[in-house]
Amino acid sequence: MKRSSERGEKALSGGGMGAQREREKVFQEPFYFIQGADIQLGLIQRYIEKNPVPGWSKELQLAELAIKKVNAMRPKPKFFVMCGDLCDAMPYDMPLIRQKQEIDFKQVFYKLDPGIPLVCVCGNHDVGDQPTEDSIEAYHKSFGEDYFSFWCGGVMFIVINSQYFYDSSQVKKQAEDHELWLSNTLQTARKYCVKRVIVFQHIPWFLHDPKENNLESYFTLPQDVRNKWLPILKQSVHLTEIQTSISPSSAVELNTTSALANYATESGNVLKK
Repeated sequence: MKRSSERGEKALSGGGMGAQREREKVFQEPFYFIQGADIQLGLIQRYIEKNPVPGWSKELQLAELAIKKVNAMRPKPKFFVMCGDLCDAMPYDMPLIRQKQEIDFKQVFYKLDPGIPLVCVCGNHDVGDQPTEDSIEAYHKSFGEDYFSFWCGGVMFIVINSQYFYDSSQVKKQAEDHELWLSNTLQTARKYCVKRVIVFQHIPWFLHDPKENNLESYFTLPQDVRNKWLPILKQSVHLTEIQTSISPSSAVELNTTSALANYATESGNVLKK
């Protein structure tokens, strides 16, 4: 399974080799990529159908349909990024089920065209609502680094671990390292006047407005985190993250996505239309 996992700057393809990396830093022509999230193998039967012994065949069916459609696209997308909740079972609650779900996740995404790299972003179901050193290490072993940056087609892409911003009580050192890395990465983008930067993450900064009052929200980052980082993002670059919401300053464009395994509709309908 191809993925970008090395911290620091690299090209998406070419393993970070110098010539390829420098080539990817230069805009050549328009391109596109595919962004999805929350395939979350096991969610439908566990959460919706209340099955005490949940399977994940429906999510696998939806994933195969999505992969088939992506493989058929011409020209090919530059990459396919999955923005978190790759599997449903929490790593420290149900480790054996989690292991089986990860195996099936990798098997289904091996069907992705080899010319379309897969980029994995971690979500709360991948490292836990309250990440631990063990859950972070388990993610590293299964999917690679939990934050990194890469270049593709003249665009700098930054992958962050939003769980450090949500609850870092058990991983304070890792969270500090993450913040320092992100700050340095954004400073580099500003120093070299990088024109195009896109950030991928699982939990969005906000849903509709940066000033919205959602202190109890499970679905956005805390207000104090937002107050600290949004000004930094605005100072660094015109930053697009991963319904679209435009902040009043027009400096941050926020794009969110529904789940790839869409449990709100009859299984498959979302992709068969």
